[in-house]
Amino acid sequence: MAMTSRERLAATLSHEAPDRVCVGFGGTNVTGISAGAISRLRKALLGDDGYKVKVVEPYQVLGEIDPELREALGIDVIGVMPRNTIFGFPNTDWKPFTLFDGTEVLVPGDFNVTAEPNGDLLIYPQGDTSVPPSGRMPRGGFYFDAICRQEPIDEESLDPADNTEDFAPLTDDDVKWFADEAERAYRGADSGIILTIPGAGFGDIALVPAMWMKRTKGIREIEEWYVSTVARRGYVEKVFEKQLEVALANLRLLVDALGDRVQAAFVTGTDFGTQRGPFIGVQTYRELYKPYHKAVNDFIHEHTLWKTFIHSCGSVVDFIPDFIDAGFDILNPVQCSAAGMDPKALKREFGREITFWGGGVDTQKTLPFGTPDEVYSEVLERIEILGEGGGFVFNAIHNVQANTPTENMLAMFRALRDSA
Repeated sequence: MAMTSRERLAATLSHEAPDRVCVGFGGTNVTGISAGAISRLRKALLGDDGYKVKVVEPYQVLGEIDPELREALGIDVIGVMPRNTIFGFPNTDWKPFTLFDGTEVLVPGDFNVTAEPNGDLLIYPQGDTSVPPSGRMPRGGFYFDAICRQEPIDEESLDPADNTEDFAPLTDDDVKWFADEAERAYRGADSGIILTIPGAGFGDIALVPAMWMKRTKGIREIEEWYVSTVARRGYVEKVFEKQLEVALANLRLLVDALGDRVQAAFVTGTDFGTQRGPFIGVQTYRELYKPYHKAVNDFIHEHTLWKTFIHSCGSVVDFIPDFIDAGFDILNPVQCSAAGMDPKALKREFGREITFWGGGVDTQKTLPFGTPDEVYSEVLERIEILGEGGGFVFNAIHNVQANTPTENMLAMFRALRDSA
């Protein structure tokens, strides 16, 4: 018998074979599709030329996969996200905006930009144009880059508290937001549901610049932060200790408020791999990151049935045993093009212990630059390899980019239908 989407995700995460591969686009900020690409895909499938896609993640300019499109594409998972975006404003009070490629979209009311003389766009924390901008989209670009606003570092006065003021306890209104969103998702459809946990991304470099804060203190420059994991190890550990304290307190509130409405939880997006190999040593992961990951995962597993999700790009094959030992149930994005990330080997060695969420098609080469036939073939091959016996949620290797040909996206979803 055909499963509901919620049943399909549950079976997949339990390493049981579902009736067809579970499809997981759009539930998180690392499994999405660019707003421009969604707009073209939607027009091709549904023919509504007047529809404007909502930009629900303005940093990467990811679009909302609305219920009608989700049904048309056979997507099984929806997300429960924090109230505010990475720029610190909520997804409310929608207004029209035109992307550089001419796509007309809707953006949040506090999505306020100004143009540089060279045509670059600047965006502001919490929409406040009276403070320095925190993001820049180059002219003709598709997404924003973080602007470093780090003050000169005085080693004698450097205080770990400066790097933890952005990890705040959830307010009653925050908790109500999560509860209402989870209830809406749970009652509105038989979809699988993934929660994004706020404040548990230890060392997530996308969060270090704190683009949602009007003023930043502490270590906020990307290279300086990475240097600090070695040169200022004690400082970073104190930051993580405080972050863990706040994260666990917030988790207690979320567990009580959301209960079993959620099936999976996005914990962290810290990258440990590059295209050619590990970004850091495995021993550094074990000493610096793993204890905090384990504490969060242990709490979740002790109090809920949620499966925990780690996003870590690149060649992370050497880390997977430690990810599993730290309690992670799901690995994303499964970058099969990176060194050592052969999908057959990954499935053979780790497929019984961890669910692969991603790896379905290469977003560096095949999906944006291949032919529709090449996309179709690669998708079918990955489903056959990674989907055997469950434990595979189909997603591309990271977010689908704005310039991805529409015919290639259609070929990807056609292959998903044909694989059933």
